[in-house]
Amino acid sequence: MVETASFTVFLETIGVLAVVIFVLSSMLGMGFSLTLREIAESLKNLRLVVLALVANFVLVPLLALVLLLIFPLSEGLSIGLFVLGAAAGAPFLPKLAQVAKGNMAFAMGLMVLLMVVTIAYMPIVLPLLLPGIAIDPWAIARSLVLLMLIPLAIALLVRARYERVATGLLPLMNQAANLSLLTLIVAFFVVYFDDIGGVVGTTAVLATIIFVLVSFAIGYLLGGPDGGTKRVLGVGTAQRNISAALAIAALNFTDPDVMVMILVVGLAGLVLLMLLGGERGRRAEAASGTARQERSAKRSQG
Repeated sequence: MVETASFTVFLETIGVLAVVIFVLSSMLGMGFSLTLREIAESLKNLRLVVLALVANFVLVPLLALVLLLIFPLSEGLSIGLFVLGAAAGAPFLPKLAQVAKGNMAFAMGLMVLLMVVTIAYMPIVLPLLLPGIAIDPWAIARSLVLLMLIPLAIALLVRARYERVATGLLPLMNQAANLSLLTLIVAFFVVYFDDIGGVVGTTAVLATIIFVLVSFAIGYLLGGPDGGTKRVLGVGTAQRNISAALAIAALNFTDPDVMVMILVVGLAGLVLLMLLGGERGRRAEAASGTARQERSAKRSQG
């Protein structure tokens, strides 16, 4: 019994360490792959930027609150859903945008914008909207600044001054992020196996599916007239920032349900959006091919 408990503590420690490595490597990889000019160029459309901020930091958190009123969840599961609802700027966004055949430049800029705003937003919003929970806003801000903002700033500086070094380190960061993500999923899955099993078949799963699909619809509808930006804002709004959410959960909450809900929503959302984004991307590609054929036929007739 003691050995089992010790092994569980060991795996939980490995999981928390993997969270830290995942967040750090994701931020460093993001910074090594971008320049400030590229970020600024992709965010020149002020109206689209404002709509993206409204979608991610007003409408999606409100959606999370509405779902928590509709579906009776435990305190930990409720906190986990709302933490994800307040965390935007998913590191997976470029991959999702690629699958959805979206505007890649906008995807990169949007990811950085949402992530930076999340760092300032979460320490303010979580204590306000979770008043019955003991939350230290400075602890949240400190963890996000240390694990996300500072590594991103350092990586952007390295990219600006030593591009060859950044290019060489980028594959290493991507490998570290992928390996640490796999490690934390396996570790937490084993540690919280009973808790995750308890979520399956409950209203938490239905709340997760609705949360992801409605969040996608919010972003897609506010994405403007261009299909490429609509698809990017759709997947970028629905796939929340699991890096920030995991960092906050691992360092600020002891209830295992918080981590369980973040993992369930984050991973289920990633799968759903891969399927949904892929379908939207195939439709866009087919429509583009049809349009090219029509233009070619018109030129031939002319």
